[in-house]
Amino acid sequence: MTKKRLPPDVLAYFRNEGRKGGTLGGALGGKTSAANMTRAARVARATKASAAAARARKAKKTKS
Repeated sequence: MTKKRLPPDVLAYFRNEGRKGGTLGGALGGKTSAANMTRAARVARATKASAAAARARKAKKTKS
């Protein structure tokens, strides 16, 4: 079975629309939230994440 390909102009349109949708809400995620935090807040978040990861590892170890 051969793979169907979109015409180049249609493909360009879909890529452009997808690009718009990806930036609709602005930059989201870790980099943006970290940029808006104080150093103490970043340290607190990292500490909390590290503790959660350690608990997850411990839980996984005891399950096995």
